[in-house]
Amino acid sequence: MGLYRDNTKQVNIGGVIIGGGAPIKIQSMTNVPTSDVKRVTEQILRLEEAGCEIIRCTVPDLESAKAINEIKKSIHIPLVADIHFDYKMAIAAIEYGADKIRINPGNIGGEDKLKAVVDAAKSRNVPIRVGVNSGSLERHIVERDGGVTASGIVESALDKVHMIENAGYDNMVISIKSSDVMMCVKAHEILADKLTSLNTLYPVHVGITEAGTVRSGNIKSSIGLGLILNAGVGDTIRVSLTGDPIEEITSAKLILRTLGLRKGGIEVVSCPTCGRTKIDLIGLANKVEEMVSGFDLDIKVAVMGCAVNGPGEAKEADIGIAGGNGEGLLIKRGEIIKKVPESELLSTLKYELENWNG
Repeated sequence: MGLYRDNTKQVNIGGVIIGGGAPIKIQSMTNVPTSDVKRVTEQILRLEEAGCEIIRCTVPDLESAKAINEIKKSIHIPLVADIHFDYKMAIAAIEYGADKIRINPGNIGGEDKLKAVVDAAKSRNVPIRVGVNSGSLERHIVERDGGVTASGIVESALDKVHMIENAGYDNMVISIKSSDVMMCVKAHEILADKLTSLNTLYPVHVGITEAGTVRSGNIKSSIGLGLILNAGVGDTIRVSLTGDPIEEITSAKLILRTLGLRKGGIEVVSCPTCGRTKIDLIGLANKVEEMVSGFDLDIKVAVMGCAVNGPGEAKEADIGIAGGNGEGLLIKRGEIIKKVPESELLSTLKYELENWNG
């Protein structure tokens, strides 16, 4: 049958198409009050510049729902309203222009209130993201299974999907998350199998919830998202980090590029240093990584610590630099081009990139 994501139905989120083999979209979430239009708009514009393609904002009150209309006047990517418990906020968010809403149908207030939300979404063809986290699993499922399980998460999610289907709507995206990486991976495997057998191939948003700080969260997200995406599941992703949301975008782009699911942008490879290293390779590599973020080139740049193995190790890169004792080499596809003082390595590389012609 091929990859699950290639066969999902397509969903239109404010003009951005996901599913059905469309490129995987990168999502993040604002971390300032949605009601503060100026601050949240500034943050979204920063995220757009970094590469965010869908943004989610929390809507805990009517003031936040009303702000959606103002925020959308200044941003250029779809806005998803995150709703918990209050069905009125879901309806208000739709009325004020949300491109998608995220709800857990189990905590929205009952069948009648869910139907009211679904009717509002249906009237404007606004997609609903059905979100279920391991921490919000129903007590009877947890007690029956003796704890939170991957199959229990999927059972809960499909139950919520059926609730919306029974209310007469199928414009949905599914999200199942857990902070337990391997449980999350297993749950997505089960979900894809179940949806395939039911022939209800909804797009899936993937992420490792509560992943942690930039350091630990990146590791957990890279492993979890890497396994899930490589198995063919996932139409949008978020790398959930306790930190600046810009970090989420940077990490998501790198995960997708590493898996071969996205092209574009410079990939920096660098050696781990050893006793032969005579330059500040760590500092140099970090400066290179920061410098190349401003270039729209689809190439690989190598930063090597010495002239002994540098040229050989950089052969798979399009261009690279290798340090020596107070000097360094400029290398193109494994061939030494010239020798320059250590102080000029970064500027030499920048000049080559600015004048890159392949």
